[in-house]
Amino acid sequence: MKARLTCLVVFVTLALCAASASADPSPDRMPTLSQMSSLAQRIDAESTGTLATPIKILLLLTLLSIVPAMLMLTTAFTRIVIVLAFIRRALTTRNIPPNQVVVGLALFLSLFVMAPTMQEINARGIQPYLRGSIGAEEAIEEGVQPLREFMFGQTRESDLAFFLDMGGIEEPETKADIPTYVLIPAFVIGELTRAFELGFVLFLPFLMVDLVVASVLLSMGMIMLPPVMISAPLKILLFVLVDGWRLVAESLVFSFGGV
Repeated sequence: MKARLTCLVVFVTLALCAASASADPSPDRMPTLSQMSSLAQRIDAESTGTLATPIKILLLLTLLSIVPAMLMLTTAFTRIVIVLAFIRRALTTRNIPPNQVVVGLALFLSLFVMAPTMQEINARGIQPYLRGSIGAEEAIEEGVQPLREFMFGQTRESDLAFFLDMGGIEEPETKADIPTYVLIPAFVIGELTRAFELGFVLFLPFLMVDLVVASVLLSMGMIMLPPVMISAPLKILLFVLVDGWRLVAESLVFSFGGV
């Protein structure tokens, strides 16, 4: 029962994200309030559980608190937000830009990267279910496939093999035989690794500026002057002159294979 409620909550949330990411103004693009109300009624009608309605509401509210974490860890958000944090650290600007700006930029870059996947989820699962052509279980199965395909495209085989071995699961013949609960941690581990690789590459130019400034100050005998006081403005100026934010955004988007 809990697994089914989790799938339904994730499915509805992905539907809303897909609708907001789509640029097609047709009526099938975004579920209306009446459609969402009908969706909730159908979910309740198709539910086979015997729990009381207040308990169901409590379970749904509990699961909703988990959905943001699931969405962050199954999309491009993890890699993007870590790389942006590396850039801010390399610039030595402390809390500039603020955390809200960094997370907001990471969120919308993630929506940009995930837009094709979300549109496919909407087309394959959400809209057919709202039209009543398929049931809830089939809609969930069809809607999750594009997300699985995205994660497979970014997951290393070594990470999949590692988690399959830890779970004591026999080597699957096809990707469809790999459980989602194995795919997600393998995907997250790969995202963390790539994020740190990108962060290291982007950190090197700023590190070179720090080393040059420190060497110059040392040769001038200005030992008491903190090098960061000189290097920080130089790094900001260099970053602005090369249009750094655009280059970082471009690198992040193309690290997923483009859109």
